[in-house]
Amino acid sequence: MRSPLLWTLIASAALLCGVGGWLLADPATSRSEALKTAGLAGGAVVALYALWLNDRRRRVEEARQVIEQQRHDVDRERISDERFAKSVELLGHEADQVRVGALHALAGLARTRPEYRQTVLDVLCSYLRRPFTHGRYEKSEKSGTPEEERELQVRLTAQRLIRDLLPPSDVDGPGPDLDLTGAVLEYFDLSHRRIGGLLLRHASLYSSTNLSGSVFTGQAYFTAAGTGPGRLVGVFRCRNATFHSRAWFSGTEFSERADFTDTTFAGRTTFKNSTFAKEVLFNGAIFTDSADVQLPDGWTLKPQYGGYFAMPS
Repeated sequence: MRSPLLWTLIASAALLCGVGGWLLADPATSRSEALKTAGLAGGAVVALYALWLNDRRRRVEEARQVIEQQRHDVDRERISDERFAKSVELLGHEADQVRVGALHALAGLARTRPEYRQTVLDVLCSYLRRPFTHGRYEKSEKSGTPEEERELQVRLTAQRLIRDLLPPSDVDGPGPDLDLTGAVLEYFDLSHRRIGGLLLRHASLYSSTNLSGSVFTGQAYFTAAGTGPGRLVGVFRCRNATFHSRAWFSGTEFSERADFTDTTFAGRTTFKNSTFAKEVLFNGAIFTDSADVQLPDGWTLKPQYGGYFAMPS
């Protein structure tokens, strides 16, 4: 197949000769004008070829850039997968410093690759679901063994990273899901965060628990969870929070004060068989549906402003 450049030169020469010969045959056209016009016609063909060639080069360069970007994306995904797998593997390391580093590596991956956020949160939650005991949870001791203290620091790091990876409560859209069924938690703090579904069934909540200002877009289950003293009293704070869906506190044990002041319960809610060792506060709490609401003794629902407010009996 002949080169396009050869065909361009042939077409340019043919046009030059054809236009030049036609104009020279016209007595009204001077020789210089005829040659000038013929030259412009031949040059136009060469210019068109140059434009076509530049466009072809541009398309080739764009295709090359697309291929390079795809290769970069594949390499980035491969590196992220390897980083994730290595970090998960290091969570089983004997040294607590290595486990803490692995937790931070996972959190960093979730920040740089948002598509990993839910997966990383699942891994952090699974780490907190591992069996854990501490001397002061069952005794009056102020501290545990060195091994227990080191593991506690790793777990506190996991809890802080979970909170950091959750979006603020004032953003739109559903939040990530957290499955902490049966987890042992201390100083658990999800205040002012947006959460999807929350599972805290049979969880042990030691020291203070703070859910104030949080927004729960999914179902929240605290079934048979319990609060304990830990380093501090087991206060449960849930002030000015919002539950858009079911909030289930059936069988939950509160060893110290539970505060639900100004909290909104927009879905089915129950405190059936919950126990409160100290006071429980529902001042200003709003329930949009009273059908399944069962409050602890001393509190009742009264209709007001199109909803139901919790008030002392």
